[in-house]
Amino acid sequence: MLAMAEDETQPLLERLRFLCISSANLDEFFEVRVAALKKKISLGVTGTGVDRADTGALFRTLNERVRAMVDDQYRLLNGQLIPALAGEGIRFLRRAHWNNAQRSWLNTYMREQVLPVVTPLSIDPAHPFPRIANKNLHFIVCLHGNDAFGRGHRYALLPVPRSLPRLVRLPRELAGTDTAFVFLSSVLHAFVGELFPGLTVEGCYQFRVTRDTELYIDEEEMEDLKRELQGRLEQERRFGQAVRLEVADNCPPEVARYLGDCLGVMEDDLYQVNGPVNLHRLASVYDDVERPDFKYSSFKPAIPKRCVAQEDYFGVLRRGEVLLHHPYDAFSPVVALLEQATDDEKVLAIRQTLYRTASRSSIADALVRAAQNGKEVSAVIELRARFDEADNIRLAERLYEAGVHVVYGVVGYKTHAKMLLIVRQEKEGLRRYVHLSTGNYHEITTGFYTDIGLLSAEPILGEDVQRLFHQLTGLGHAFKLQKLVQAPFDLHRFFLDKIHREADLARQGKRGRIIARMNGLEDPEIIEALYAASRAGVKIDLIVRGICCLRPGVKGMSDNIRVRSILGRFLEHSRVYYFGNDGKPEVYAASADWLIRNLHRRVEAAFPIQSRSLQRQVIRETLRYSLRDTTGSWELQPDGSYTRIEPGHKTPFSAQAQLLADRLD
Repeated sequence: MLAMAEDETQPLLERLRFLCISSANLDEFFEVRVAALKKKISLGVTGTGVDRADTGALFRTLNERVRAMVDDQYRLLNGQLIPALAGEGIRFLRRAHWNNAQRSWLNTYMREQVLPVVTPLSIDPAHPFPRIANKNLHFIVCLHGNDAFGRGHRYALLPVPRSLPRLVRLPRELAGTDTAFVFLSSVLHAFVGELFPGLTVEGCYQFRVTRDTELYIDEEEMEDLKRELQGRLEQERRFGQAVRLEVADNCPPEVARYLGDCLGVMEDDLYQVNGPVNLHRLASVYDDVERPDFKYSSFKPAIPKRCVAQEDYFGVLRRGEVLLHHPYDAFSPVVALLEQATDDEKVLAIRQTLYRTASRSSIADALVRAAQNGKEVSAVIELRARFDEADNIRLAERLYEAGVHVVYGVVGYKTHAKMLLIVRQEKEGLRRYVHLSTGNYHEITTGFYTDIGLLSAEPILGEDVQRLFHQLTGLGHAFKLQKLVQAPFDLHRFFLDKIHREADLARQGKRGRIIARMNGLEDPEIIEALYAASRAGVKIDLIVRGICCLRPGVKGMSDNIRVRSILGRFLEHSRVYYFGNDGKPEVYAASADWLIRNLHRRVEAAFPIQSRSLQRQVIRETLRYSLRDTTGSWELQPDGSYTRIEPGHKTPFSAQAQLLADRLD
């Protein structure tokens, strides 16, 4: 993300957006990954991961690399993006550059908009250092003098409510340009003295603490998962162990040490930054500034021809399967199918898994209406979807109140499979209609996550989905499935068998070929199988957006393996697995990556793309285009570093741009 922000070929406001995303990603990295590592260190665990890396050495290396990255983020913001934006009339005004009229307007803004909602907190024996919530912006104010009660104060805190915008937009007549912003921190710095009348403000410094947000729950010991989560979300997520303290770079060392001592943060966890302590707050600029010339061109997702102007989606699916490639294809056919089922008297039952959904969801509305219409409606809601637990609890309560059968999956296993089942009474008997996907039922993220969805009325596939739902909501041994492949029971072995088969074919002098795309690859057995297949002569291309623990191109071990990562305007999220099978290719899409957690600790589903025409579409759009990309691709090197792929003498090719162009055609 940071490299995309540095890329001068990207539209200017998109570069700023990529910088904000890199900041948000880094926040989550600290909240989850660094927090887990620090917990291991505190417990005396000396080795971690498959390679048993020394935890202390790993933290020191991580700390060094993150500091370099943070320096690069602020250097990019201050040295390139802010000047470039200013050159285009999008200005960020520093305090030193305010004129009298601007200062007067901002002072009024402070009095009318800020003072009524902020609560200054003194720190003294009667008011000890307060609890600081995760990632909330605060200011520490250094004071001198006595207050109205004769008390002397050294420090006070100023929590900044999330309701206050972090950027204040000046009126055009004061700014001299349509778009001029002032950081809220600058406003507070300039007028903070008004909160402490009679005292001398000697300094005012912004800071933010990042905390461990993992919810540590022993599911075997609990009686009610929802109630347990509700009780822990506030305490453990907002006030978990501090793992990082960010302060302004002008904060004196003694003040930074004081904050660290109060928050229980070590010196290695202190980051002093040259700018706003939360770069992600700049994301609002993207929406506030109406400059389409500095953004990606807008597009309207396509609707597959067979679905255009169709009111009977059941009839469409009886004639054949429909493939949706989001965000290039609209998500609306999925919603339309569910809404049609909601009001169709012949529909008897609807079942759906929900991992992440939009706060205002047409999917949820349809399930509520279906239950009210007397349908048998079941929803498997994953309450433990990280950072969406509270939203999912509210969704579960809403569906439950409407009469939906709500279950929370399986103890000890997150339900990550993406499935919708509709059971309809027809002349020939009961028919099942299904939707299977690599992504979530989230109508917003389908607009910028790339995912594959399949709508089908194929009988065996429908029966498999029904069995999987019965398994999730009931009791008993794992069902035998005919076309779906499920984790945690069969999927790991299934992938290993496919890789081994390609290796056997290559040893026989036949064509062995593997192309796979996913978000992460770390499973040791999968990696070892890929190494063995490479040594056997199988040509392997892996498209791995995130973490990849395999080393390609190592002589004698992985000569035949290439790994690339693709970034662009859309988040690459599809999981697609292609096995050549000596000219009789098999293609599967899945909710699962090749990560240990997906293959062993989650309920996942992989589904085949059986139609030859749809198979060709998936191969072309998700695999071949990606392997041709020369505008947003990085290739993993044998030493673990990434090198950006350049077009060279060829015409630059963007997989995402080509997919948008295909839909226009």
